[in-house]
Amino acid sequence: MKMDREEQDDCEAPLLLGICEGVVDDTLGPKNPQKALIEEMKRQVRLAGPLMSVSFLMYCVQVISVMFVGHLGELPLSGASMATSFASVTGFSLLNGMGSALDTLCGQSYGAKQYHMVGIHMQRAMVVALLVSVPIALIWANTGHILVAIGQDPEISMEAGKYARFMIPSIFAYGLVQCHTRFLQAQNNVLPMMLSTGFATLLHFFVCWILVLKSGLGNKGAAIANATTYWINLLILASYVNFSSACMNTWSGFSCEAFHKILDFIKLAIPSAAMVCLEIWTFELVVLLSGFLPNPKLETSVLSISLNLSTIFYMIPFGLSGAVSTRVSNELGAGHPQAAHLAVRAAVFIVVTAAASVVSIMLLMHRMLGYCYSNETEVVEYIARIIPLLAISHSLDGIQSVFSGATRGCGRQKLGALINLGAYYLVGVPSAVLFAFFFKIGGKTLLLLVLTLCADWDQQVKKAKERLFNHLSSKEMDS
Repeated sequence: MKMDREEQDDCEAPLLLGICEGVVDDTLGPKNPQKALIEEMKRQVRLAGPLMSVSFLMYCVQVISVMFVGHLGELPLSGASMATSFASVTGFSLLNGMGSALDTLCGQSYGAKQYHMVGIHMQRAMVVALLVSVPIALIWANTGHILVAIGQDPEISMEAGKYARFMIPSIFAYGLVQCHTRFLQAQNNVLPMMLSTGFATLLHFFVCWILVLKSGLGNKGAAIANATTYWINLLILASYVNFSSACMNTWSGFSCEAFHKILDFIKLAIPSAAMVCLEIWTFELVVLLSGFLPNPKLETSVLSISLNLSTIFYMIPFGLSGAVSTRVSNELGAGHPQAAHLAVRAAVFIVVTAAASVVSIMLLMHRMLGYCYSNETEVVEYIARIIPLLAISHSLDGIQSVFSGATRGCGRQKLGALINLGAYYLVGVPSAVLFAFFFKIGGKTLLLLVLTLCADWDQQVKKAKERLFNHLSSKEMDS
């Protein structure tokens, strides 16, 4: 009876509340670990599916715009493509990365049942996103001059500059959309995000058709269509957050508290942005480097197609990355380090299984994939030779995405940024340049950059995850 009374007192202690009441941790004992793993996989699949759809639909917005501009001629298409790439490097990737700080803050607050703080964190992120969007807008306003200054074709650069200027309103909406999606994702409430983004993307077809082909605005109409779609998506998500009963506990309106401790948010947002930007910037650098190879038109075309294919296939592990980030942050916030560890193991199992299926499809269709982009025999044959490398890259990149998500869930973005910096820019890029330019192996070796990254990243993130979990587990025992 004395032991029972002590156990009851322990469970009433606030510091142990999360551990004693943890539903997930109850399934982690030696009695049925297989059932616990299966249940965790089900949770992550339910999260990853909508997140994958949201990422793919957001990606499609830019693709649809460029497709419509392609019907206007070669120069408008080149300008829009260059402006889209420039916008991704200087704006979208930065805000996407900064928004991922909410994976840690909102996720852990929600897991700890500090529901009020989930909304406060989102408001802080919104303030920072709006502030950061101002200098980005100034950069976009001078896109043409910047591109000319770095040696790009003047005519194409000026066309890109016009396109980028009309995209300026989209950067403000995009940053706020990222805040809302991370806010909902942290609460495992992902279906509204998928429906909102799906509706906005479907509407984007009609907006592009009117503004690009019917209004006489040309490629400027496509840029305006992008902004319109992002603002529509934002209005839908904001309305849901304000009026839905599902967000009643986490959103109680704007508060002055959001302006407090903004520097603390920025300290986490900067390495979060660095993690994302260092990766995206490297892919853009790969395409840029290919322009200096012999037969640059072939090399650049093939690498652009290859990276486009990689992006499409990457939507699967990217969605899973968001799912494991949410699960890890929720469980750590709730004081369940073992459940968080289980979430990572389940995600690895899922991503390896999915990667095996995708790789099989890529290898079986290695010639057909080339014809989706070009009828030139030389291009198709080159892509067919690169597909095996892409398949290996996808396998490793999928595992990397899981540990990247776990890193965000743990709040270890600074470590992730340092790993990306070392793997991409100290090892990957020099290796790619060495093989491509000095050993004359060709443009496909630039993709070895990705392979080099993944080998190092996986092991380092795994070690960081284990160290963090051991530390948190020890703290819980001390408490």
